[in-house]
Amino acid sequence: MSARGLIVAAHKSGAGKTTVTLALLAALRRRGLAVQAAKAGPDYIDPAFHGAATGRASVNLDSWAMGPGLLDGLVRAAITDSDILVIEGVMGLFDGVGGEPGRTGATADLASRFDLPVVLVIDVSGQSQSAAALLRGFASHDPQVRIAGVILNRVGSERHHRLVASAIEAVQIPVLGVLQRNETIILPERHLGLVQAGEHGDLETRLDALAEMAERHLDLDTILNLAVPPSATIVKTTTALPPPGARVALAQDAAFTFVYPHLVQGWRAQGAEIVPFSPLADEGPGETCDACWLPGGYPELHAGALAKAENFKTSLATFAETRPVHGECGGYMVLGEGLVDAQGRRHAMTGLLGHATSFADRKLHLGYRQARLLSDCVLGKQGDTIRGHEFHYARVTETGNDVPLADIADGEGNPLGTAGQRRGNVTGTFFHAIAAA
Repeated sequence: MSARGLIVAAHKSGAGKTTVTLALLAALRRRGLAVQAAKAGPDYIDPAFHGAATGRASVNLDSWAMGPGLLDGLVRAAITDSDILVIEGVMGLFDGVGGEPGRTGATADLASRFDLPVVLVIDVSGQSQSAAALLRGFASHDPQVRIAGVILNRVGSERHHRLVASAIEAVQIPVLGVLQRNETIILPERHLGLVQAGEHGDLETRLDALAEMAERHLDLDTILNLAVPPSATIVKTTTALPPPGARVALAQDAAFTFVYPHLVQGWRAQGAEIVPFSPLADEGPGETCDACWLPGGYPELHAGALAKAENFKTSLATFAETRPVHGECGGYMVLGEGLVDAQGRRHAMTGLLGHATSFADRKLHLGYRQARLLSDCVLGKQGDTIRGHEFHYARVTETGNDVPLADIADGEGNPLGTAGQRRGNVTGTFFHAIAAA
């Protein structure tokens, strides 16, 4: 069975598209549908909520970092054995980086490539009839992007609803739902976004409430009827990155949570076995593994426990003597000499690389990254370019004396200098690898 699909997007960040998406996913699953979710862009946190709402692993779709072959393959896999594919957008519908058309990272790229209808969520707080002008502009901005319906969020009163809805009638785009201001359904946040799905003891209750909200306030039948099968120019399917080994030890616990599902799925599809282990439980990588991957997460929240995990640190050092170890973002921080937490306390990390990082004096680092590898490593061969993303508040306080891993540029190709380190079999960088260019 091949699913039909649609995109839930918004006119800006913070308009409520994640809440609407989760409500829609949970409500459609209640109807007995096999619901597959996806997230536009390089977000780790929202897909975990998608998975909780649908019972299926979500997937990232990033038009800037992923080539057409990879995107097409991921979408084809997503619609297999599903009834409907719901893609949650990123930022505003047309927000991306400058560059090649169709590869800007904007949600609109996905709508255009796969000819999927867009349900636009508009935060109408602080406006009434002006919402119609906003909608008209979005509907006419790109003829290859079809706004099939609109959901009005944060409506203040019945009168407010009437004023907005009557103005939108002239735009001839159907209103598919009206949601009142409701602080009780807001999900809590921390410095990298929403508090992760696995940390909510009441997540099932929250999702039930969202499903009930969708059933009361969204026109689910019309939304389902708007969905169409995704279409795209047929290109050869490609993979994101080669597996770092035949048996990959993958750190997975509350400190190491940010690994892209498409990477792990791709490694498995290429024959690799994934062997999880928990540094917080003082576990080391499996002796039968031939590579170790430390993904991002929140090591700054668990720095004390990681500093005391002597078996983990000793086992990892022994592993690294003969086999590759790679850390990205949070994993990179743990590979360094020390990590200063938010309270200014320094904790000893593994010391496999010579840098040190701090979360006490925060600075936002955010954006796409193009990394040209300076030597062979688990990410690729010397000279290869890897596309990825950086999003963290920590900073390097001590650079150490290790060899740089890559020359990096931003999403528009502007050079940013060198990034990451390498020492023997150990490599690390703040950027998250998404796919080979």
